Amino acid sequence: METMPESSAPRAATPTGRRLVASDIDGTLLRTGEPATPNVRHAVNAVLHAGHLLVLATGRSLIGAVPVGVQLGLDDTWIVASNGAITARLHRDRYELVEQHDVNAETAIRVALGQSPALLVAAEITGAGWRVSRRFPAGLLNGPQYVRPLTEVAANPTPRVAFHGLDAHRIVPALVAYGFTAIATRLDWIDVTAPGVSKATALEKVREQLGVESHNTTALGDGENDVEMLQWAADGIAMGHASPFVAGAANRSTGSLDDDGAASALWSLLS
Repeated sequence: METMPESSAPRAATPTGRRLVASDIDGTLLRTGEPATPNVRHAVNAVLHAGHLLVLATGRSLIGAVPVGVQLGLDDTWIVASNGAITARLHRDRYELVEQHDVNAETAIRVALGQSPALLVAAEITGAGWRVSRRFPAGLLNGPQYVRPLTEVAANPTPRVAFHGLDAHRIVPALVAYGFTAIATRLDWIDVTAPGVSKATALEKVREQLGVESHNTTALGDGENDVEMLQWAADGIAMGHASPFVAGAANRSTGSLDDDGAASALWSLLS
């Protein structure tokens, strides 16, 4: 998959009546490891045909997010990846990196392993995969894994560090105390990004660039890493299977993944 040369961010567009629709991927638009259903693809096409803007806002790395955009037929659209640490523009099957916020991997790794030495460690390589201390189980990381000494994993610039292991969620407070953005997406998984980075912070910059009024923003998600995004949007929609904590950050709910809830939510924007 080709990349495009990095360029300076474009000037903000003139405000319009278009709606910016930010959607999570896994657990929202599709089930991990499976394509989006025909109902979801049809609803996405209808939203785009109506002149609205769909932004993929995901915890996936860029290498994992781009194929979803291609599958959905998105072109000249934006992707917020790695929980807001990366912003890119998708042009058919190529992407242009717009912004990246690197995390202090060395400190994050030292703090995490000081709490739980057995954790697996992965540092994202933008658009290329991951440097890992030991190989992660298949299917847990988007893209190839490159096993490297821990010192090398810690030393290279990266937008995100992931930790995997039993009760990994217990070390979130220690990481937060150091100022990191640390999210336990599962009991055995933590994503760590730079302080103040979230899907919401990245989406606000995209909104300004696109010239979309703040009251014309919708967000759709299901996980803890979607909470700030749901609160940021004027119309935050939680999936029906979201936890009460996540649902409480939204304005309304839709059906679950099994009900094609994302499709229902997208169609509701056109009624």
